[in-house]
Amino acid sequence: MPGPTVDVDGDQNVPTAPDRSDTANSTAPFAAATVAVLGSLAALGPLTTDLYLPALPALTADLRSTAPAAQLTLTGSLLGMAFGQLLFGPLSDRTGRRRPLLAGLALYTAASVMCALATSMPMLVTGRALQGAAGSAGLVIGRAIVRDRLEGVPMIRFLATMGLISGLAPILAPVAGAQLLRVTDWRGTFVTLAVLGALLTVGSALGIRETLPPERRHGDGLGSTVRAIGGLLADRPFRGYLLTSTFAFGALFAYIAGSSVVLQDVYRISPQTYSLVFAVNSIVLLVVTQLNGRVLVQRFRGPVLLVAALAVAVAAGAAVVLCTTVWDTGLAGVWPALAVLMGTMGVILPNANGQALTMAPHAAGSASALLGAGTFLCGSLVAPLSSLGGHPSATALGAVVLGCSLLALLTVLPLYRRG
Repeated sequence: MPGPTVDVDGDQNVPTAPDRSDTANSTAPFAAATVAVLGSLAALGPLTTDLYLPALPALTADLRSTAPAAQLTLTGSLLGMAFGQLLFGPLSDRTGRRRPLLAGLALYTAASVMCALATSMPMLVTGRALQGAAGSAGLVIGRAIVRDRLEGVPMIRFLATMGLISGLAPILAPVAGAQLLRVTDWRGTFVTLAVLGALLTVGSALGIRETLPPERRHGDGLGSTVRAIGGLLADRPFRGYLLTSTFAFGALFAYIAGSSVVLQDVYRISPQTYSLVFAVNSIVLLVVTQLNGRVLVQRFRGPVLLVAALAVAVAAGAAVVLCTTVWDTGLAGVWPALAVLMGTMGVILPNANGQALTMAPHAAGSASALLGAGTFLCGSLVAPLSSLGGHPSATALGAVVLGCSLLALLTVLPLYRRG
């Protein structure tokens, strides 16, 4: 499947998409209730990963396990999200968006209950994997719904609007998780996620209408899915943006997975203080995401934004390494560098994902699935790296962030060549 070429200035020669039967709907605004539900679905991933982070040390002790084993609960969730999206995304291309979404949310609720009742680390890891796989339905189908209705800059701007809602999740989740620990144990966080899953199931049933009409569905089963995914992977620009998004998400999840144990065990801060640090960094992400969607994409070309943000992310990773190996600045140096890293993600992820989805107007579910699977698979692989050897390390965390950011930059640069 030939893709558009991108020159050094960022101009794209994108083939004109065939007319759609629902062209009028492609630019119609979503109802406010639908925006709220879509934003909440996008928030489900951060809530699933972040709400229980302050409880990681406590659940490790309660289940008589180790820090690397406890981080496997995050790895299991990320692996579930990766492979679950490969199921729900193509399935939604064949059957429509609504039914797979509701089924996934119902299963998410049940898996959250299983996590709350876990009596061993293997049982909790299994429950987290199921929880991630089921919750991925909201992530992948939510993006596909947006792609069904919007494209280009309006799509990126709407993703920024969703980001405004979903961006509250990583700000509030660790704070809420830390406060929950005052009145309950770590199991209470999973009960909270089960309640959230039930509410989202009801909200989606009432607020989400079908956006993929039967004439645009791929109805010939597995063969159609394999051809769609194969065609996307053969497309050089899509593949490049896919890898860029994947590696950038790896840097983000290295921070998400490693910051809890590194900041609490290495720098000896309390769960409440950790939640404050995490919240401040998440506010930086939220602000930059909105700045990107409302200002930057209107004034600068996507390639310029991507390369600049990735270069800053590489510098942030290098700063963490230097602050822990050369300058020994402690938390005063590491925290700002991690905040800068979070800010760059507000530019990198919406633009990389938006560019990739633009390459797949007729396979939005499969494209969204590949984007989600790649990012969460990479996240699952990097999640335990900051505790290799059984001990959390700020230097290891910085090295993983630096490596992932550098790989993301190197995969996008070849796309920007003179036509």
